[in-house]
Amino acid sequence: MFTLRSFIAPLVFLFLALPQNGVGQDPLPKWMTEAEKEIFQQYLYELPSGKSINPPASIPRTPAEFEEAQGVIITWASYSSELREIVRHARQAVTVYIVCSNISNVQSYLTAGNVPLENIIFIEAAFNSVWVRDYGPQSIYLAEDDQLAFVDWVYNRPRPNDNLIPGVMANYLSLPIFQMTNNPNRLIATGGNFMTDGFGTGFSSELILTENSSLSETQIDNIIHNYMGISRYIKMPELPYDNISHIDMHMKLLDEETLLVGQFPTGVSDGPFIEANLQYVLNNHQSVYNRPYKVVRIPMVPSSSGNYPPNASYRTFTNSIVLNNLVLVPTYGHYLDNEGLQIYQEAMPGYNVVGINMEAVIGASGAIHCITREIAADDPILFAHAKPDQASTPDESYEIKACITSHSGIENATLHWTTDLSLGFMAEEMILENDTFRVWIPAEAGTAEIAYYFSATNGNGKTSSKPLVAPEGYYTLSINSTVGFHQRDRLPGFMVYPNPSEGKMLLTMPASSKDVELLITTIHGQVIRRQTIAASIIDPMINIDLTGQPAGIYLIRISSGTETQTQKVVIR
Repeated sequence: MFTLRSFIAPLVFLFLALPQNGVGQDPLPKWMTEAEKEIFQQYLYELPSGKSINPPASIPRTPAEFEEAQGVIITWASYSSELREIVRHARQAVTVYIVCSNISNVQSYLTAGNVPLENIIFIEAAFNSVWVRDYGPQSIYLAEDDQLAFVDWVYNRPRPNDNLIPGVMANYLSLPIFQMTNNPNRLIATGGNFMTDGFGTGFSSELILTENSSLSETQIDNIIHNYMGISRYIKMPELPYDNISHIDMHMKLLDEETLLVGQFPTGVSDGPFIEANLQYVLNNHQSVYNRPYKVVRIPMVPSSSGNYPPNASYRTFTNSIVLNNLVLVPTYGHYLDNEGLQIYQEAMPGYNVVGINMEAVIGASGAIHCITREIAADDPILFAHAKPDQASTPDESYEIKACITSHSGIENATLHWTTDLSLGFMAEEMILENDTFRVWIPAEAGTAEIAYYFSATNGNGKTSSKPLVAPEGYYTLSINSTVGFHQRDRLPGFMVYPNPSEGKMLLTMPASSKDVELLITTIHGQVIRRQTIAASIIDPMINIDLTGQPAGIYLIRISSGTETQTQKVVIR
């Protein structure tokens, strides 16, 4: 356990002077104060050892912030009115964990502001500052069983109580914690300077190199890979007018291949440097689906007098947090607020986008993202889907596919689609082939757009969707002859009866001019029967006997060329 007595005498007075609960004291800013700079190197030298010295046994996965979350952490150190508004909305989407020094005082303050206390958990612990994004625990999933765990690093500020919060939360939630605090795996880092796509790509400014100058870039990459599963670590030059060099001040991943990037007026402030960084990313890196990143631009906000950094604070809309279906976006009482919120709503359809005024906070170089830290959900279901924007002409049918994984396995996967939202979504069972779930949806004459989303249930009975906010949010597939998808030959339909049955069924199928493959699988994709029937000998009536199989759901598929039709049958 850390104690101030572990520090040499000249440091004791300074640490005792640091705010412990933020009540009645000037809050510490996000940047390092001059007094802190004087003791930072000695602080690092005297820093106590962490609980663990080794990374996870196998390479873990760090989830993206836009994936499913179960909770969010805030530290009740300062900016109480802004924190209360965050809690007001966040508690409706996730469990809110409030780290505080006096539980009854915080409860009274919330109640006085008409914030119900349901779905809020209070944890009494010591702390120094409000900036939990930087020092709070980073969620990871362990490779062996997708168990949720935390990783921790050396916080890049000499704030000893803040540096202990990851351990406090891990202990409270009974979660494993892996700490990058001991050599040779010691890393100085900050949560505001990291984002990931959930598929092994990480982004940071080169602050991660500057603050770990004793390590080579390869050594830093290896530590991040071993503790967090980041296999591609993209680093961009620090911005000259961002005094904390955190990328969340001007950039955010909205999904695995969409970058939200702040935009200054041409040639103003950090604008040219942000543009250079963006072009570096676009010219040298592609998304996890091996195609260019999509970019959404959002304005940076000037002060009320029209100034930008370095003559004003770094007002940014990108410093937001996504909590399941909720997006909390900082606003500043500026005429650009409505434009910023509208950009989020258009880029993230189906989400509840809420603005919270952060004008009182941004002067300390932080906003909503900086004072919150999400906790990832248990038992994740991971969807990988390279969404198409356009498909070929309406006389064709379209293949929709997704890689869907869960440690407990996927019991079933469904595509929900419609050409008319007023009629609701139709459900099509997806077929597992070579680790990918696939389904064909028929073309509709005159259709201009298809709306769709995925759902899947894992072996533990948990169901998730992609997009996470479906059906309120969904993908769209526009019909355009300039983009070619797989065109299918027309295959006559088939019927299976009786269904349900005791295992003996009759499949009827009209004659075909092409060979037909018959495939019968379990709902998990295990092949029960596969045979090719030559066009010259196709029998319009085929006996199927599954009496030796366990009761359950099975899928019967016939295909010819790229044409596929599937029916679900039930064995009692």
